[in-house]
Amino acid sequence: MSFLSFLRENARWLAGGFLLTLFSSFGQTFFISLSAGDIRAEYGLSHGAFGTLYMLATLASAFTLPRLGQIVDRYSARTVTCIIVPMLALAAVSMALSHSIILLVVTIYLLRLFGQGMMTHNSLTAMGRWFSAQRGRAVSIATLGHNAGEALLPLAFVAVAGAVGWRNSWLIAAALLLVVALPVISGLMAVERAPRASDPAPRSSKARDWTRGEVVRDPAFYLTLMGVMAPGFIGTTVFFHQIYLVDLRGWSLEVFASSFTFMASMTVIFALVAGQLIDRFSAVALLPGFLIPLAAACLVLAGFEAQWSAFAFMGLMGVSYGFSSTLFGSLWPEVYGTRHLGSIRALTVAIMVFATAMGPGLTGFLIDRGVSYPLQIGLMGAYCLLASAVLLFVSRRLAVRLQAA
Repeated sequence: MSFLSFLRENARWLAGGFLLTLFSSFGQTFFISLSAGDIRAEYGLSHGAFGTLYMLATLASAFTLPRLGQIVDRYSARTVTCIIVPMLALAAVSMALSHSIILLVVTIYLLRLFGQGMMTHNSLTAMGRWFSAQRGRAVSIATLGHNAGEALLPLAFVAVAGAVGWRNSWLIAAALLLVVALPVISGLMAVERAPRASDPAPRSSKARDWTRGEVVRDPAFYLTLMGVMAPGFIGTTVFFHQIYLVDLRGWSLEVFASSFTFMASMTVIFALVAGQLIDRFSAVALLPGFLIPLAAACLVLAGFEAQWSAFAFMGLMGVSYGFSSTLFGSLWPEVYGTRHLGSIRALTVAIMVFATAMGPGLTGFLIDRGVSYPLQIGLMGAYCLLASAVLLFVSRRLAVRLQAA
């Protein structure tokens, strides 16, 4: 089946997955951090203090997600959408109205849990369950919503906030969720996708269906997580402290914001490339290489001060983001089956959210104590190289296990 035929025959389900990840942007770090300067000024918080609050709220969402995320195994994608979209809108309203630090923490908790966590979880679980031989393509298209958000929303938020203020911009976000996202996505997902005669045969035999209890006893799961956590940790750290980075380097904030568009375009290209490669070779085969561009990105950002290094960083990170966004949606059903996919993915998403929580808090703590931020970024690059070596070993072990199955 050609790519265009695949899009045409599965448009409603792919569009639903895409819109879920697009509107998850309101709970993603890159969007929340656009208000970081105003939040710190109004609440009287240092970089480290705000980073710690953000970390605590995100950690709380990570601990909640494994239990809440199991609802995707019990209810339809549409029903889950009707629960999580209004909750994300409520969090956006709370961000606009809050003047209490306690309420700020609760707000960030809700944004992270229902935005980054449940919106993405609902989308990728549906794609992993509804598609088999074409899972890579389906996941790659659904994850493009993240990229569309990164490309469009930073510049849009800066413009809207300049006109109506940052708090009113959050009210507009809530309105978009309720007026646009909720009816459109629930309508698209009203009908669950069933296998079709035109679907190609799976590339290989189906993995047996592991329970979550079996997964947490699998050593390969934890070794794989070494690599899975890296993109979220690094991306969240840089996005969260983008204002500090821009001031440190003496860059233009507007120019830096435009680099998100370049990153998003690279992510889109390589997400689609990854989808094709996964359907042809497998997600396991792609594990060892997806962090190499991210390692190079960190080393460039750490070693060069000219503003072009921001675009080099964003472009290289976009390559890794493109591969990882598709890879993570396809890897778990490929290795552990689909029967308990919701609970397994909820656990992995929670761990990734945990990684994104640790980044801003840890680096903010080190920044406040005078540790060089470029040095920290350089060490992140070194970690990616080490993780790639570990994933080469893991990939070979998993391939042997799947072949035996």
